[in-house]
Amino acid sequence: MTTVTRRNVLKGGTALVGGMAGILAAGRAPAYAQATTVHWLRWTDFVPASDQLLRNEIAKECEKALGIKLNIETINANDIQARVTSAIQSGSGPDIVCVLNNWGQLYGESVIDVSDLAEALGKSQGGFYETSRAVANDGKKWIAVPWCIVGLQIAYRKSWFAEIGYTDGKFPQTWEEYREAGKKLKAKGRPIGQTLGHTFGDAPAFAYPYLWSWGGKEVEADGKTVVLNSPATVESVKFMVAFWKDAHDEGGLAWDDSNNNRAFLSGTCSATLNGASIYIESLRKPDTYKTETGGQLKDDILHAALPKGPGGQFSYHVPFSNLLMGYSRNQDAAKKFLGWIHSKDVYDKWFVSQKGFSVGPTTDWEKHKLWGDDPIMLPYKQAARTGRFAGYQGPSTRKAAEVVTKYIIIDMYAKAVQGMPAEDAVKWAEAELKKVYV
Repeated sequence: MTTVTRRNVLKGGTALVGGMAGILAAGRAPAYAQATTVHWLRWTDFVPASDQLLRNEIAKECEKALGIKLNIETINANDIQARVTSAIQSGSGPDIVCVLNNWGQLYGESVIDVSDLAEALGKSQGGFYETSRAVANDGKKWIAVPWCIVGLQIAYRKSWFAEIGYTDGKFPQTWEEYREAGKKLKAKGRPIGQTLGHTFGDAPAFAYPYLWSWGGKEVEADGKTVVLNSPATVESVKFMVAFWKDAHDEGGLAWDDSNNNRAFLSGTCSATLNGASIYIESLRKPDTYKTETGGQLKDDILHAALPKGPGGQFSYHVPFSNLLMGYSRNQDAAKKFLGWIHSKDVYDKWFVSQKGFSVGPTTDWEKHKLWGDDPIMLPYKQAARTGRFAGYQGPSTRKAAEVVTKYIIIDMYAKAVQGMPAEDAVKWAEAELKKVYV
């Protein structure tokens, strides 16, 4: 896929009007004499209220403020990359595409430089999180405008963990403790729910920090030297095989990012790495989601960070960024729109609708009064400060994005869980990485 994308690049574009700092400050831009339509492709949000807000209130305000009609198209996040590749090949498609992870690095030669807008946004709103910068900046320019970061934490059943000794909001601190806790819970028919499937969010957000926590990494700091095949990585794979069998719902090999939500809400798993969508859904329908004793599930959910390993404790949170496509015939209007929607008064409405599921791409949003509304959500407030991103110890380049897209790290663990010897699974993954990095 990547080779095709790079071969079919569309460089350049029309000259774009500056003044983004003013737009961000004022929350408005000069209206167009005739309505221009901007096509924005996004994922189908796990918080439905946010999609409704964009389609209704935000779209109407956009047309009123800018004279721009906003065409919002939502699709499954796992389908976005195929749409981007097709659009680049055909030279037509959405003006703006909201991509996940470091996917934007794959399309750096097919998008418009948005450095002026991104720099103004970062300067006016407290500076970007390192994750946002890593995925949206190629080291020379901004290839995308960071939109948000979905924080990942383990959602878990407070009462079930209390039954096995984790009272007062305590949670296993190490992988060994988590394995032992999961083993006891699985024996009660309450396994841990985790995906090792080909899906955009929960799988890499689990596998990468798990690898790092054992001391493993893909490449050295030069971003070129592949060093995955190490004793630390092999040990992480061996532990995963036993951990999976002892503690997990073994059907998770085929799960996407919604299966674990359904499993948790239906009471068939005890814990799962996730954004806050499970908890938010339980708040939205308190009389639908109940515990086995008839209580409201929302009152039995807490959040915790991934456990520590021999190499430390790490996290990976899912960033979103907006690409302004080089083939777009509405580049000026699209850029005006991006400046407008990131202005604090406008973005605030979307941010509030997320209820903490997403944090802003800049640190100012940690100060929002929303975080005082619900203490159960507080673990997400500063989660983005702790995240590494794919490609560590090197930069999160196009090559690192290709590794994410091919699910190499996830498949390393999945192959071992399905019976491949740990050493062979690591050798396979290292060989795949070398195909990308060499």
